[in-house]
Order: sequence, then structure tokens, then C-alpha cells
Amino acid sequence: MNKIVTLIVALGALAAGIVLFGQLNQKAPVEFALHYQQARDIKTFELTDHLGEKFNNESLKGKWNWVFFGYTSCPDVCPTTLQELNFIYDDLQAITNNNQVLLVSVDPKRDTQEKLASYIGYFNPEFKALHGDHGALFPFARNLGLMYAITETEVDLQLNSDAIENHGATVTNYLVDHSASLVLINPDGKVEAIFKPKQALGEVPVIEGDKLVSDFAKIVALY
Repeated sequence: MNKIVTLIVALGALAAGIVLFGQLNQKAPVEFALHYQQARDIKTFELTDHLGEKFNNESLKGKWNWVFFGYTSCPDVCPTTLQELNFIYDDLQAITNNNQVLLVSVDPKRDTQEKLASYIGYFNPEFKALHGDHGALFPFARNLGLMYAITETEVDLQLNSDAIENHGATVTNYLVDHSASLVLINPDGKVEAIFKPKQALGEVPVIEGDKLVSDFAKIVALY
């Protein structure tokens, strides 16, 4: 009888241990990002970085890539986002030391290689800026689930010669609408997740660094 009781107790303890072990090793779910159950392929693309080097699908391999679409003349979202990424960059590197932050310029007309090099270096010398013509940018943006569009201001100025000749307007005085989200590309070169900014009426959309770092740790653990 005692042997039976001992066996039952032992089996109960074993079962409890298995359950506890499973709970301790269960990976925490991603809370804030749009995390794809199956990473999305990225079609063939080719851009140029701020140092004049070609950047393509192979350039993404082996790194966790943080991709943000913006431009150097952006008055608010771009500098705010890049500054936040600089603030949390050491935290990202502490999770895994193969991060690559990429600003993709959506303003090829004004964002020269030299301008991009100066701009991106201001935030962090390890960050990269990429550029290309719209023929390369549009399909790349769509593939990542992002968008951008030149505002009507540029078109209006080009058509309105009176504004140019008599009121000092220029065709370079325009804004570009673009997504404020961050796309995370995994070391296999596939889209792993999208981090959307916090948006409040009348305020600049901002990426919340603490939430991004928290989710990134979980994504890396799940990868």
C-alpha cells in the first residue's frame, strides 16, 4: 500500500515538474508589433547606400534590419524616429549584436548621396541611408507593406509659373507623405514584423522605444 502511495506521489510530482518546466520554457508572445507567423519574402531589389555601395537582398542577410522610409527634408517624423532608434540602439545590440538600421530615402530628387551621408551620420555613424529612383523605390515599398507619395505641392509649383516667377516659390519646396512604421527584416532577408507608431490627434506619430525593445527580445527568442 505504501509503495502504491509513494508511486502516486512520485508520478504527481513528475507531472507537476513537467508542467512547470513547460511554463518556464514557453516563449512569451509578441505584444505590440504585427508579427508574421510566416516571414514574408522580399522580391529582388537594388539600391545604393550613402557610401556609394550597392545594397540588395544579399545585404540584408545575417542581420536584423530595421527599415524606415523617410527623407532628409522631413520636418518631424523622420528625425524623431531616427533619434529614438539611436536612443535604443544599445538595447537592441544587447539583445543581439547584428542589428542594421536603414533609412530608405523617398526623395531621390533632393537626397543626394552626400546629403544622406551627412544626415544619417548625425544620428548614428552605424546607421545606413539608402537611395534609388522611384522605379526601384515604389515596388520595394509595396513589398514591405509601406507607402509614400509626393504631395501635390510639387506638381502645383511646376504648373504655376506665376508662383515661381513672382512669389519666390520653388519646385524643391515640397513634402513627401510616407509611412511612419518600422519594418523588421530577419537575418534570412525576410519581413519578420512591422512596428507601427503611436498616433494621437494633432501629434507627430512616434515609435515607442521601450515597446519595440520588449517585442524585439521576444521575436529573437522565437526566431
